[in-house]
Amino acid sequence: MAGRIGDTPIIGAGTYANSVCAVSATGKGETIIRATVGRDVAALMEYKGLSLKDAANYVVESTPNGTVGLVAISAEGEVAMPFNTAGMFRACATEDGASEIAIWHSLGDGA
Repeated sequence: MAGRIGDTPIIGAGTYANSVCAVSATGKGETIIRATVGRDVAALMEYKGLSLKDAANYVVESTPNGTVGLVAISAEGEVAMPFNTAGMFRACATEDGASEIAIWHSLGDGA
């Protein structure tokens, strides 16, 4: 709707970064705001000691199906891009030259 503020600019919801990780989420804004998706990934890493991949997967799996995807990077450079939608445009490149560009789940996603 015109004039609507989405989830992305809301710190803790669609975007979050601290000394542990950085997260950017996309999907259904209301769900992302209610679930504080970005902050929850960081909190699971910081307070429960989860890896970025485990924390990001847990948060995405905890939201209603078809509502969220995210791209996250840890302070160590680990990248996670889970989603619970049919597909999500996503890409990343690492310092060592590795890159990934995808839309659909791949066999390694466990989907």
